[in-house]
This record gives sequence, structure tokens and C-alpha cells, in this order.
Amino acid sequence: MLNPVLQRAINELGAREHEPIELDSPVPIEELPTPALVIERKAFSNNLTQMARHVQAHEKGFRPHAKTHKCPEICRQQLGQGAVGVCAAKVSEAAVLVAAGVESILITSPLTTAAKVLVLRQLLETSDQLAVVVDSTAGLALLEEHLDASHQLGVMIDLDISMGRTGARENDLVLSLLARIEQHSALNFCGFQHYAGHVMHIHGWEKRRAKSLKLWDQVRDRLHNMGVAYPVLTGGGTGTYNIDMEVPELTDIQVGSYVFMDEEYRQIGSATGDRFDDFAVSLTLLCTAISQPSQQAITLDGGYKAMASETVMPVSDDLAETGFRFAGDEHGVLLSEAALQAVKLGQQVRLVTPHCDPTANLHDMYWIQEADGLIHSGWPISARGCSW
Repeated sequence: MLNPVLQRAINELGAREHEPIELDSPVPIEELPTPALVIERKAFSNNLTQMARHVQAHEKGFRPHAKTHKCPEICRQQLGQGAVGVCAAKVSEAAVLVAAGVESILITSPLTTAAKVLVLRQLLETSDQLAVVVDSTAGLALLEEHLDASHQLGVMIDLDISMGRTGARENDLVLSLLARIEQHSALNFCGFQHYAGHVMHIHGWEKRRAKSLKLWDQVRDRLHNMGVAYPVLTGGGTGTYNIDMEVPELTDIQVGSYVFMDEEYRQIGSATGDRFDDFAVSLTLLCTAISQPSQQAITLDGGYKAMASETVMPVSDDLAETGFRFAGDEHGVLLSEAALQAVKLGQQVRLVTPHCDPTANLHDMYWIQEADGLIHSGWPISARGCSW
């Protein structure tokens, strides 16, 4: 039984709005309250189709990560394009997706507390297509203790080679986990996960390719040396989407940011150039100019509370040679004397987000811009704030 805090949290997550909201009449983008996240429908749909066709052409699957968008409607569209399932980073994200009717969810972070395993057990009462990863005997022991034959849970073993974040690092541990999973009536071994997040943003496609394939070779060697059979080997991401297809044993890739793209990804370079432009930018942050502190600066109403950045700044593709600096929680400043002569107070500016995943987590809604330039609907970001 869940404690009152967790039960209240699960009830709240299950009650969140998750269906698209159709506006009674379309509105111009200029009428949106800012800061606002805007999805350009055509670019977004093209990204979905392009990735689906890419993996299918290589006879692979894709298991897109919902941590990027936290939106059940986007999960539905990805599954409609042939995804083998979706990923959730945390059990709370999975709870929102289950409540929204999304099926085939892999939780990609290990669970190591009884409380979260009890949440998982409750989710299994609604969904029979859940899976989790394990990388420790402590985490597996909790699953063994709290699940019985009335529950059926898919279990993958998470492998680590060099990232040093999650994943089993010793072959003896992997073999021990596998033996125990296969002996438990509630647990169904379904394969291995290997995610090298530190590779995704290596600058230069050739360097990225060499590093990713070297790690996959080490994964294959480990599995070969252990002599284990596995139906699924999943991992990879947007940065290596056209590299990891070279790994014969890989069954599906956990791409996420391809649906939106952001400036952090655009800077890593592609197989053909210095910019990673394989997928179009479909997500932008709409801000309004609210002040002009100097001839070289325009202040926008979007700061750290509207977008997240660890390494790069947001970019305006519409304003050439224009920089940006954060000016606190609520504000950001555009920097460029020449370009800013065209920006008036009250005018809106679209920014390519620095990092789309944590930026999406700051907002309640995506506003969908159709081909006519108008906003026709909103998609709730139902799993926003689900970090546990």
C-alpha cells in the first residue's frame, strides 16, 4: 500500500489533462501570452516521419524517450509511426503516461526504494506493458520482494562501459542478476540497455562515430564473453542515430530530441557539415521585447524560468549576428545594434531553445502552429515536473 504522500501524488498525476485542446477558433501567434513554447506542425511531423523511415530502412526499431517532451500526445504520434514503445526516465513520468493510455513503457533509471517499487506495482494494475532496468542486487531485491505472480514486469539489465552514471559494470553481477530475474515468477527478462549519454554531444561526426562504435564493440564483447542470449539490445540517442545503425545486435534506439531539435544539438555537427541539421527545428520559445536598456540591447520576457541551458545560449534564427545573455530568472537580453533596429518594444521574437528537454519541463503547454501560421490547438505537457 502506498503511503499518503505517494498516493496523493499518483492521484494528482492520473488526473492531469493529457488530451489535445482544440481552440474554438484559431488565433494569431502574436496573441499568445509569452514566454510560450510553439511547435511548428509541419517541421515536427516531418521529423517524426524521417526518423521512423530511417530506422525502418535499417531494419531497426526506435523507442523514443518521453523525457524530451513529457507529452502523451507526442508519445501517441511516435507510436503511430511504428515505435516499439517509449521510454520514461522516472516512475512519475511513467505514471502520467499510463494514466493517458500510453502502452509499452520502459523506465530507464533504476528503482532502489520500496516506495517507488510500490508505485510501480500500482501501475502494473493498469498496464501490463511496463518494463524497468536494473543494475544492482539491491534494486532487484526490491522487485522480488514486492511483486508476485499476479504482476508481470519486463526487466532489462542496464550495462555501463565508461559513462559512470548507471549500469552494471561487472560481468559477474550481470550474470547474477540475470539468473535471479529468470527465477522470479513476476519478472520477465527482456534484454539489455546501454546508453552512452556522454557521446551524444561529441563535436564532429567522425569523432562521435568512432567513440560510439568503440563502446558498442565493448558491449558486444561483454555479452559474447558471458554467453547470454537476449531479445532486445536498446540504447543510443539522437546524436548517434545514424551511427548506431551499424551495430548488428542493436534492436532499437532511444532517440528523443530529434522531434524538436535545439541549439546544443545543432552545434555538434553532422556527417556532412559543421551543423547538425539532419532534423528541422520544430520547437521555439516565443518571447516579447519589453525593454531597451541601450541601443545594443533588447530585453525579452524569458529568462531561466522559461528555458534551460547548461552549455549554450538560445539563438534567434530570424536575427542575424545577434547574441543573447540571461539576465536573471525572468529576463533575457538580445545583443546586436544592427539587428535590433528592427525589434520594437511589444514585438515577439522566436528563440531556438538551448536544451529542449529541461526547457519543456518548465512549461504547461505546447501551442501548435499549423501551415496557415495560426495556433489551432494546445498539447498539455502532462508530465512536467515529474522528476521522481
